[in-house]
Amino acid sequence: MRTGMLSAVLVWLTLLTLYDLRHRRLPNWLTLPGAGVILLGAVLAGRGGPALLGAGALGAVYLLVHLAAPAAMGAGDVKLAFGLGALTGWLGAAVWFLAAVGAPLLTALWGVVAVLRRSGPAVPHGPSMCLATVAAAALVLQ
Repeated sequence: MRTGMLSAVLVWLTLLTLYDLRHRRLPNWLTLPGAGVILLGAVLAGRGGPALLGAGALGAVYLLVHLAAPAAMGAGDVKLAFGLGALTGWLGAAVWFLAAVGAPLLTALWGVVAVLRRSGPAVPHGPSMCLATVAAAALVLQ
């Protein structure tokens, strides 16, 4: 992944995180174009297949959770999962797996801290998704 693309992805993930922390939602104007640009970048880099597979797999998992418990996971998280699945799929199966497992673990940890601090159990999941993706990618892109 080129430096310019990496910088753009980091800006995108930062914007998503800040927006979700402030508004408790992930807007289409941030999630959908980002996913499209990532898929296009992966195709141009010759990694379109793995990116599409990663997007479909992570998106499907998040969609199933959303359909089973809509109050627990919003549609914005599902849309973000397609972009992050594409990004991590582009980078490899190990990155995809670490990000997919890391995000719910981070959210659960954040939820426990929120309960212990009595600040309420509801925490946005998007920031954990973004952080887990960056951490997983950093392990590979060192």
